[in-house]
Amino acid sequence: MNDKNKPKVLIVDDMKENIELMEAYLAVEPYEVISAYGGNEALQKVKDEKPDIVLLDVMMPEINGYEVCKILKENPETQFIPVLMLTALSELEDRIRGIEVGADDFLTKPINRLELKTRVKSLLRVKCLHDRLVADRDSLEIKNRVQSILTSVIPTLLQSVSNEEKKVIINQMTGMVEKTLFDLYHFEDREMDLAYAGNVCAEIMNQMGGTFSSTMGENENLWVVRGTKCPWKGEEARKNPILCTLTRKIFSNITLKVDSACSLEALKTIGNRNDCCEFIIKAA
Repeated sequence: MNDKNKPKVLIVDDMKENIELMEAYLAVEPYEVISAYGGNEALQKVKDEKPDIVLLDVMMPEINGYEVCKILKENPETQFIPVLMLTALSELEDRIRGIEVGADDFLTKPINRLELKTRVKSLLRVKCLHDRLVADRDSLEIKNRVQSILTSVIPTLLQSVSNEEKKVIINQMTGMVEKTLFDLYHFEDREMDLAYAGNVCAEIMNQMGGTFSSTMGENENLWVVRGTKCPWKGEEARKNPILCTLTRKIFSNITLKVDSACSLEALKTIGNRNDCCEFIIKAA
């Protein structure tokens, strides 16, 4: 779902009065409602707004609802957005065509208020369950990939290798872990600030099994990332200080994406037998 768990509903119809009617029907529901007056505008709105459900009129000029639905369902980025098709047609062939292009449900005009609310609520519930499954899958995948990297590298670090060799291995391991994690966030697509950097640092640790949070310090130029549960398992981190070094390097590189003059300071780490981990991100 979207920010603040408020589902976003996109209504697509070339008739303004139809959109206003459905907006009125949904006004009492906890939704953010947006609209588009044609197929091409709808496709752009889906790209820009990332709605949780699309209410899609069938009969529209230029590009009709069937074509819009087909495009959405063939795109891996949008294929799981529920599409509720709105049609004045009740013929079986029309529904079959809708099913063929991937429509999730249908409503026949004139729209019944209770039926609309029920269908939207039902499809949003399915979307919410899907989003949770994806989040759980991604979290597990991240944890497994990172743990796989660490499992293959740490035994080498425990062998009697020179300090120089250890440094090389540490840098390689850090690079592999960072790439695995950073690929998921696409930092280049948004403007970075300390708040976002702190939240990403905490989220990464949480996805790997830790319990971390990010809060503003004395002012907006100071953010604190604090952890009460170590993702590396406290005892393992105490045996292998390199795990704490890895955390610091990841946090430091995220911080530098805000501004090259920003800095990170590690005040406490569970690996050093402190009761928690505490990192300070400072603005330039």
